[in-house]
This record gives sequence, structure tokens and C-alpha cells, in this order.
Amino acid sequence: MDMNTTRRQIMAGLAALLSAPSFSVAAAADAKAARKPSRLRVGDTVGLIEPASASDEPFQLQLVEEAILAMGLKPKRAAHLLDRYGYLAGQDKDRAADINAMFADKDIKAIFAVRGGWGSARLLPYLDWNIIRANPKLLTGFSDITALHMAIAAKGGFVTLHGPNAGSAWGKASWDMYREIAFDAGTPTFTNPMGTEDRMAQRQWRTRVLGSGKGKAQGKLLGGNLTVLTALVGTPYLPDFDGAILFLEDVDEAEYRIDRMLTQLGQAGILKNLKGLVFGQCTDCVNKGTSYGAFTLNDVLTQHLGGLGIPAYQGAYFGHITDQFTLPVGGIAEIDADAGTLRLLAPVVV
Repeated sequence: MDMNTTRRQIMAGLAALLSAPSFSVAAAADAKAARKPSRLRVGDTVGLIEPASASDEPFQLQLVEEAILAMGLKPKRAAHLLDRYGYLAGQDKDRAADINAMFADKDIKAIFAVRGGWGSARLLPYLDWNIIRANPKLLTGFSDITALHMAIAAKGGFVTLHGPNAGSAWGKASWDMYREIAFDAGTPTFTNPMGTEDRMAQRQWRTRVLGSGKGKAQGKLLGGNLTVLTALVGTPYLPDFDGAILFLEDVDEAEYRIDRMLTQLGQAGILKNLKGLVFGQCTDCVNKGTSYGAFTLNDVLTQHLGGLGIPAYQGAYFGHITDQFTLPVGGIAEIDADAGTLRLLAPVVV
């Protein structure tokens, strides 16, 4: 990571952004009812946590702290940030205690997960939901952090941000979108970039309507990593998806495993009352073996999602990629499957 370049990108001026046009009465009521974290301001202190896997070496945390400083924020390490317990970043109760402490600390204005991996679901029973509900703060991260996003949506009642982890490569597009949402209380439209004139290279940026899933709809954005979300089915840590716009992504999963997980979501009743669905990037989601007549990822997604009778598309720019979108989990948005866009309909911070 070129930290000088990152600083130049991140500290480019703050732009004033217009609010989105008016939206439906139901969506407006949902947005008004939601409890909103405070927006971030230059000079704010933010907490660094590792709720899942451990970082490989302390030098990585130094780079993370430099990136946070380049955002104009002050990093504060959780007490157990450098712990290690097997492949986890410390004991479950200690990692949970770090999260509880960050939400309780009045000087901490937001919380960043340093990385994902595995382990966030293990600490959910040890979180103090009274403290968390009383102190809504932006939690930022993705991948395994989906377990925390879903649990907070179910039990906390406020918006969190599915976006780059603190240890991710924060490119200019990721930073600009994060700043617009978290600092400026903006309402961006999430549209895939077209960053090249090479028509073949543009294929990775395109979206595709899933089956008959055309049109527009409005609802609460809920979702994250497919594998992590599916593993929470049957627990008290999943929110109600009725009327929601579900967004999903994954990495390094063969087509048959995506098939298995979508089958489970369907049979668990999670897909039946959605208003819309967006499948982002599925990085390296290819069966490594040779299987004659196998379904492609496109086949699997169309089979499970293309006949839901709701706007649905795939290929949105979020997941295990560089410069991904920052999607507000619990924010009210409009999906336009034909255009391949999501539009945030109300600010998620005050």
C-alpha cells in the first residue's frame, strides 16, 4: 500500500452533496423510525477491533492506523487487538468485550473491523445488547463481519456499513463513497464503474438482470456474505427480511455450494417476501475440478433468484474486490434492476 498516495486520495476535499428525491411513504416511515448513528467528522476517534481472524503481524496494524489517520480520524486499538488464540484474534469473550467496550466508550465515534476471516459468529452470545442499542455507532467491515451486521440489524436497530475492512486497500472510489455516506450524510446511487475502454475488460463491470427480475422496488438493505449469512439461519441473530432488498456476495465457493446455500435460504423462507435482490461479486466461485455438464454460477443464480417475481440483478460492485461499494445495512434504498443500480433514499447518519 502506497500510504502517500492513499493520503492524497483520502484527503481530497469534502464535497457537498444533494439529497435524493422524495420516496414512498412506507420507505420514509422506515427511515424515520430507524435510529441513526452520528456522522463522522475530521478529528474523531474511531475504534479498531478484530472480531474474527488474527492479523499476521503487528506491522499490518501500523499500516491500518496510518490509513485511518489519512482519513482524518484517530485510531484507538481495542484492548485485545494483538491477542491470538489459534486462528482467532483472541478468546471469544475477549473479542466480544472489545466490541462492548468500543460501543460503551463515549469518545469512540465509529468502529472499524481490521479484517474478516472467521470467528465473528462465535462471539455473538457474549455481546451486551443493552450497551450496543444505547450507543448506535457506525460499524464498518465486510466478509465475516456480516455476522455482526446481521446481529446488529436484528438486535441493535441501527445502520452499519458493509464496506472495506480497515485493513483493505482503500482506493479512491471506496473512500469517496464512504466519505459521502459516513461524513457527509449523503444519499449516493450505487452504479458500477466503467473504468476502461477495453470492451472485453468491461465485462467484469456489467450487471445482468436475473431471469424475469426487472423493474424497481424500495426497501431496507440487508445482507452481506452469503456463507456467513446462511450459517446464521436458525439463530436469533438474523433480522426479518420481509420487505427487504437482500444483497449477497461471496468468495472461493464452487457453484454447487452457492446452489446449496441459496436452496437453504429459500427453504428457510428468507427469499419469499423480499422486495428486491442484488448479487454482487462472487470472486473465484468456480469448481476447481472438472465436472461435465455442471451448472455455471449464472445458471445457479437464475434458477434460485430469477423467478422470485421481484427486481433482481447480479454483478454489482461489492464483495471481495478492490474499490467496492459501501452499502448501509439497514438503510432504505431503491433497486432498479434494469439499470443495475441501487439508490440510497435517506441519510443513515445524523
